[in-house]
Amino acid sequence: MRKVLVLASLVAALLAGSPSLRAQSPNDGSAATQGPIVVLITIDGFPARALRDPKLPMPTLRALIAHGAHADAMLPINPAITWPNHTALITGVDASEHHVLFNGLLSFPADGGAIEVKPWVPRDELVHARTLYDALAEKGMTTGQVDWVAIYGARNVRLQFAEKPTADSAIVQDLISQGLVTQQDIATFDDSSPAWRDQIWTDAAINILTRHTPNLLLFHLLQTDTLQHEYGALSPAGYAAFAYADSSVARLIDAARKAGLLDRITFIVASDHGFTNYTHMIHANAALVQQGFLRMQDGRYKGDVWIQPEGGEASLYVHNPAQRAALVPKLKSYFEKLPGIAAVYTNEEARKFGIPSSDSTNQAPDLYLVAKPDYAFMDGTDEPVIQNVTPARGAHGYLNTNPDMDALFVASGAHIRAGVDLGTISNLRVAPTIARILGVSLPAAKQPPLTGMLP
Repeated sequence: MRKVLVLASLVAALLAGSPSLRAQSPNDGSAATQGPIVVLITIDGFPARALRDPKLPMPTLRALIAHGAHADAMLPINPAITWPNHTALITGVDASEHHVLFNGLLSFPADGGAIEVKPWVPRDELVHARTLYDALAEKGMTTGQVDWVAIYGARNVRLQFAEKPTADSAIVQDLISQGLVTQQDIATFDDSSPAWRDQIWTDAAINILTRHTPNLLLFHLLQTDTLQHEYGALSPAGYAAFAYADSSVARLIDAARKAGLLDRITFIVASDHGFTNYTHMIHANAALVQQGFLRMQDGRYKGDVWIQPEGGEASLYVHNPAQRAALVPKLKSYFEKLPGIAAVYTNEEARKFGIPSSDSTNQAPDLYLVAKPDYAFMDGTDEPVIQNVTPARGAHGYLNTNPDMDALFVASGAHIRAGVDLGTISNLRVAPTIARILGVSLPAAKQPPLTGMLP
């Protein structure tokens, strides 16, 4: 109890003088009224190395570290991009098992047209692993989510404010009734600024936590990723986004304090991956055009070979099984010689990085391409194969052995020991740790919980 009071007073001090929150609606009767609560907050694209800068203005995060546990670095899974790693954080398994390799489901047009990542697909088509919210539902416990990913249509998530919210959502209606958003705001949500969306997502997280109080709240802040892509890793714009994310975390903790929940809550603040800069783009599909694998037909490029670029990595697919045995070695040899490419792995070779077998899912690539430092794979068929970029921009997706991909992990609150430095950990330990706190089981989890930080 003393630690909870210390955390409460510390956060209150941090927020002294800040505008008070709009009064929250009373609890609606759906709350988990006893037992532990875990709030998992992801700050998208926050590099672990950013915290080594003492001038990074994140007082709330530093207070949580001082009174809780932290990792010096948290290794993401491969691919080091958003959806695969968010899924790892709540399953405890990597992409070889959950099969999420992109920010959505990769689809393959029957006519040989460009492959496409479709984000708004049902969770059951995308995630092939048991999640924390599945385990909680089996015990009659509840989960809420705000801007989480790979979760659309999840049966076991009752309280939702989605990345693309809809006006018929109960949480959206709560926010409308409080005057925080309007119907028009929701209709034009995607057209708003990243900062405004993070603000509304924070309002939604506060509403879910204080009015509905689930056992687990999943909350994703996004503009830190958006601005680093545009302006570079650890850029001034990135630092401003980090500071804004810190204030969002502070708002949520302060709301929990006002609602009298701090004696039950564990806050875990993590990131899905780090970030690094590049000044050269690789348009790998443009190389396929030059090599004659993609040809213009009826105003569109079509072919049996396509590449899905994801910054530091790219996945190549040969659609025609009859051509795969002949084309894969030929394409591997070609791309290994292309400037900016560090390595090209067959599907079998890529499995050592956690990429799934092509026998288990059509999402698994035939070849897995990895960029050299300062290079990034990007979309494009008509651009130069290699194109310079000025000024530098930010990307992720590089192999998780690249220290720039190291992610954030901080835990603090009712069920965390203070003053624990965990060193370097894998993000596969987060889900089993949350399961341990909440008393549920994830038998498929690949690594043990972080018991060193638990009482």
